[in-house]
Amino acid sequence: QVQLVESGGGLVQTGGSLRLSCAASGRTFSRSAMGWFRQAPGKERAFVAAINWFGSTKYADSVKGRFTISRDSNKNTQYLQMNSLKPEDTAVYYCAAGGGPVYGGAYSPEYWGQGTQVAVSS
Repeated sequence: QVQLVESGGGLVQTGGSLRLSCAASGRTFSRSAMGWFRQAPGKERAFVAAINWFGSTKYADSVKGRFTISRDSNKNTQYLQMNSLKPEDTAVYYCAAGGGPVYGGAYSPEYWGQGTQVAVSS
């Protein structure tokens, strides 16, 4: 059974930083895309960032230059470093893995985590 477990969410002030982690178990994703989505209150789930198996990345325009996605394939884990956080970044952040594509279309994952709350105070 595949499980994706997020950690690292919390409450931070505007301009602060958080690092989300997502540990996968049940299968290896070393040759698969991985990514992050978020859902703000009253809004639909939205793409944040994705990384393919050889390390190429894609970001939503709203987080470019502030967020960095990375992965450690040996640990079957991905990360989202979030800097210069804004109140509009407040959302539940979901880890995703498998599926595709990262480029050439909208990233459509195969597996989802349960989500971790990120709140940015003004």
